[in-house]
Amino acid sequence: MEIKRIQSGARMSQAVVHGGMAGGTAGGTVYLAGQVAADAGADIKGQTQSVLDKIDALLSESGASKATVLQAVIYLSDMRNFQAMNEVWDAWVDRANPPARATVGAALARPEFLVEIMVVAAI
Repeated sequence: MEIKRIQSGARMSQAVVHGGMAGGTAGGTVYLAGQVAADAGADIKGQTQSVLDKIDALLSESGASKATVLQAVIYLSDMRNFQAMNEVWDAWVDRANPPARATVGAALARPEFLVEIMVVAAI
């Protein structure tokens, strides 16, 4: 069993690949940690775009893409931001290959974070 950890620190990895790239063959899975915006001062649309940009980069580094995302879990600090977040999500998601998705309201790690997104993708 091959496992590769990407951008690892003492507390967590930003992505963990099981099989696939880690094992040198296709057919693996990549699990991304919850991603938050690089600029926590941005509005919900700006934060959502920042998070999706980070997800794109991690997926690419892992050998996956948004077309291979299997599942997404979106955490919003305020469900009133649901529609605005979805405007950015809808422009990003691969319409031919949409993932299974859940969106929940939750208190995030810092009050200035408005959105956090975690995905699982095939390689």
